[in-house]
Amino acid sequence: MKIEANKVVTIEYTLTDDQGQVIDSSAKAVPHMYLHGARNIVPGLEDALAGLEVNDRIEVTVPPDKGYGNVDEELIHTVPRTQFPEGPIKKGMTFHARGENGPALLRVVDVAHQEILVDANHPLAGKTLHFSVRVLAVRDATEAELTHGHVHGPGGHHHH
Repeated sequence: MKIEANKVVTIEYTLTDDQGQVIDSSAKAVPHMYLHGARNIVPGLEDALAGLEVNDRIEVTVPPDKGYGNVDEELIHTVPRTQFPEGPIKKGMTFHARGENGPALLRVVDVAHQEILVDANHPLAGKTLHFSVRVLAVRDATEAELTHGHVHGPGGHHHH
């Protein structure tokens, strides 16, 4: 069975950066399941997986515009220290915030005495991604998965 729209695909993968550093890997976790065609994974990887079958392996380089996007400088700004909870704030910490477009995850880039420089871009924005992937399984999606636009069941999403 080939990977195409409306198939549930199970992959194992390793994601590295341009320096070969591992960013993420399914090696020590559960293999990743996604609904092909629903854009549940970065577009560049989803496009490269189309047409593959079980046991196929692929190396994929995904540029920022097909991954997590380019860095948007407007998402990097200074926030008064008073907007943060009490306690020490260090570079690299993350905070959930309510922004103009809904919830946002802010990453602390720099800390000054009364101001905190934060970045709401995805941590992998602007980065070229290198995926090494093996296809483990391909199956037809269920009616519920198609309706909800994501995988249900083991390794997927559960509704309560």
